[in-house]
Amino acid sequence: MCPRKRYYWRDMRCAPSGMGRVPRRNRMKALGIAHIGIAVSDMDGILKIIEESFGLKCNFRNKLAEQGIEIAKIILGDSSIELLKPLNSDSVIQKFIDKRGAGLHHISLAVDDVEAYINHLENSAIEMIDKIPRTGADGRRIAFIHPKSMGGILIELEERHSE
Repeated sequence: MCPRKRYYWRDMRCAPSGMGRVPRRNRMKALGIAHIGIAVSDMDGILKIIEESFGLKCNFRNKLAEQGIEIAKIILGDSSIELLKPLNSDSVIQKFIDKRGAGLHHISLAVDDVEAYINHLENSAIEMIDKIPRTGADGRRIAFIHPKSMGGILIELEERHSE
């Protein structure tokens, strides 16, 4: 049992056995948060609330019919908020909303090399949803880490080359 039992739930050094644990000396470092993905049912309504509450406007909006989702991005400096609306009942986002309700869907971390991260994490017993990178909504290479390995949180890796 973890000596810091009081903080057990938030201390990855004391992660439950179902979660992957990467030795400190072998860790790779993310560049920052690329975006926060939020599942929504009413895209226009949420965009209006965000604009009226915070003065933020949608910078990018697109429908990805093959994935059954509509995406709207609100850029905030080096990161962004990504709103995800299902286009049909078979959409992964619709299934998420049906199960958990609208809200935080995933956190995307910016990394130098997605493929290197996939290999590194798999070698550290972290379960990946994507074994090979795929192209994300804005054309960047991405991969998702299985929530089982991250304490129930869906993490996306997004390739961004450091400048």
